[in-house]
Amino acid sequence: MKIENTKAQMRKGVLEYCILSILKDNDAYVAEILETLKDAKMLVVEGTIYPLLTRLKNAGLLGYRWEESTSGPPRKYYGLTETGKLFLKELNTTWDELQNAVTLVTKQKRNKNEQNS
Repeated sequence: MKIENTKAQMRKGVLEYCILSILKDNDAYVAEILETLKDAKMLVVEGTIYPLLTRLKNAGLLGYRWEESTSGPPRKYYGLTETGKLFLKELNTTWDELQNAVTLVTKQKRNKNEQNS
């Protein structure tokens, strides 16, 4: 089993949550979303993000608007719908619970291994 595959799967699993979190307070266009993810060391390419944004839009979690740009063609800005805000709130709770559970399990396991060393 290759570690890179596992790491990629872990990132994919939280990508939706990260995108919704990015859009929590402000609408953003794809380049801004990608830049935020890149700054956080979540490497994502445009070919990955467009289908995901479309899926989130079709699920009623995102809306979009077109805005003229001074430096090129109009930009599509994505933002959370009311349903998306509620969905994100639920994900925040789920993420906190999952993070606490994973931390508890991995710390217990590490502590036992360290004590047995």
